[in-house]
Amino acid sequence: MNEIAWDAFPNAIEKHDPVWIEMPDGARLAATIWRPKDSDSRPVPAILEYVPYRRHDFTALGDSRHHPWFAGQGYASVRVDCRGSGDSDGIMYDEYLARELQDGADVIAWLAKQPWCSGSVGMMGISWGGFNALQVAALNPPALKAIITCCSTDDRYADDIHYMGGCHITEQLNWASTMFGFNSRPPDPAVVGERWRDMWIERLEKNAPWILEWTSHQRRDAHWTHGSVCEDFAAIRCAVYAVGGWSDGYSNAIPRLLAGLSVPRKGLIGPWGHNYPWNGRPGPAIGGLQDFTRWWDHWLKDEDSGMMDEPMLRAWLHDLTPPAPQYAELPGRWVAEETWPTARIAPQTYVLGDRILARQATTDAALTTVSPQTVGMGQGEWCPYGHAAEHPADQRAEDGQSLTFDTPPLEADMALLGQPVVTLDLSVDRPQAFVSVRLNAVFPDGVSRRLTYGLLNLSHRKSHAAPEPMTPGRRESVQVRLNDLGQMIPAGTRLRVAISTSHWPLVWPSPEPVRLTVHAGTSSLALPVRPPRPEDEDLAEFAPAVYAAPMSHRQDRPYSRSRMVHHDVETGQIVVEAIKDRGRIYLSEPDILYEGAGRERYAVTEGDPLSAEAEITYSLGLQRGDWRIRSETHTHMTVTQTDYVITARLDAYEGGHRVWARTWHVRVPRDHS
Repeated sequence: MNEIAWDAFPNAIEKHDPVWIEMPDGARLAATIWRPKDSDSRPVPAILEYVPYRRHDFTALGDSRHHPWFAGQGYASVRVDCRGSGDSDGIMYDEYLARELQDGADVIAWLAKQPWCSGSVGMMGISWGGFNALQVAALNPPALKAIITCCSTDDRYADDIHYMGGCHITEQLNWASTMFGFNSRPPDPAVVGERWRDMWIERLEKNAPWILEWTSHQRRDAHWTHGSVCEDFAAIRCAVYAVGGWSDGYSNAIPRLLAGLSVPRKGLIGPWGHNYPWNGRPGPAIGGLQDFTRWWDHWLKDEDSGMMDEPMLRAWLHDLTPPAPQYAELPGRWVAEETWPTARIAPQTYVLGDRILARQATTDAALTTVSPQTVGMGQGEWCPYGHAAEHPADQRAEDGQSLTFDTPPLEADMALLGQPVVTLDLSVDRPQAFVSVRLNAVFPDGVSRRLTYGLLNLSHRKSHAAPEPMTPGRRESVQVRLNDLGQMIPAGTRLRVAISTSHWPLVWPSPEPVRLTVHAGTSSLALPVRPPRPEDEDLAEFAPAVYAAPMSHRQDRPYSRSRMVHHDVETGQIVVEAIKDRGRIYLSEPDILYEGAGRERYAVTEGDPLSAEAEITYSLGLQRGDWRIRSETHTHMTVTQTDYVITARLDAYEGGHRVWARTWHVRVPRDHS
């Protein structure tokens, strides 16, 4: 990627920090604003990024790569700390609360009134920032003309880091533990002055682990429908550009947004993990900043950038590559669809037979399995970032412990774009169970690569809001929707459906081992087969990836991630450990050093679903001269037949002395999980 110096931009720019934005209730939010030097006399549109990840240290380096870029193109680019985070006033009690969203709308109104702003405002962000862009847009602030939402979701229950198909996924604990640590950090004394310590102590006092609240809402209720814009797509009245990557945990939302919204909209799905397109990994990365600027030029400057003349959806169609834990690049090509959904892509159905997938039913065989608790060890991360061993391994070991159904070798190439759906005619011998369904590509030499997967808590087969336990032995038909994909399958490859009733450490196990029976002749797989589109050959190429020259910094310890699996043959216990080191970085301009590191441990013993446990630790530090702050968090979760058992601890240190400590120990009843 090429770094662009500030003096090479079309507009000379200046940085204002801190800028204080007062809310109607008197609370002040801290902002950093980059804007053209002449914007006081020549007002420009504003672009808002609004997240709780600390603009003055933890995101400052990344912010310095894209916010000056937009300022250099003639925008005021604004980065605001959410209430209760960074240097802003208040307490952060949970994600996306009504207060946070209203603050976002109030910030937009404040920006529109500034003398250097033209009155037109856009909002963008990745992950939390992408969620906020969608949810604030649903409040319809008058000055908001368009948004760009990256790596986000429209459905906080069915397709987020908390629950998937009604299954309780362990990423919920991981994410809660991350925010438990993040919320324990103080504001910067250099920004807020002597009140920093009082603000910090108040944050520590009110920093309860969010996992306690989230685990108390195991079904789709008001806690999750709040902020899920799929509940009322019509509430969004501004233009929407939805962006993400197939390797990310949130790519499903992009096709849903294109289908559900009625406003002008675009979708872009690359090969990337949880990254902006200009940082895209697995590559190829693209010139996302140039692409985003074209979007803003159209909607905020009323310039004809050609953006809206292009197809609604542009997506990366992967070539088939062997499984690997990490990829620098994933080969493929860009394809496009004028509208989404499109009648061009029709489902192609295969019937599950006696261990085969066929175009027509061949048998009514009843196939039975009891999955080992260790199925799922080859899953990889729920949400890869693209920088470590996060992708699924060769699935042959997983396949061998699952019910599998294979096609014959394909006679011709097949392109898939969209969502596969598996219909299962099944029964189980326990009232509580879930199914994990994977779609794999099997190479001629037997190597099995997972293409996509889906989960379904069988108690949620009719409703996520009103679960009903299964009747043991009763035969029922259920649908399992797999994650969307864009994939080319070459001739000679076999497709495989693999089904199990365990998927650790992604999903908390059912209370008891489950015997699953699948009635093959009446179960099926529907594939979104995409016919060729000659116009794809004429698609304009994306510009190369560039970014603004980052702020002056020194990296004392690099960012790193690792993932290890340990198998104790004598006890049968398998442990997955992941180390996620955010590094140790010194920023020259704010004269601050920050660091962070986390460790995850997931363990289960074969044959005993109640042996599952997860443990997350986080250490975060800030330093400027003699001012040294460190917080350490620890969360541990186990299961019984009836409860989730959660222990959490927070320790905070100032100058090497512990100034705060608290421990929580809570049991939360299992609710059909």
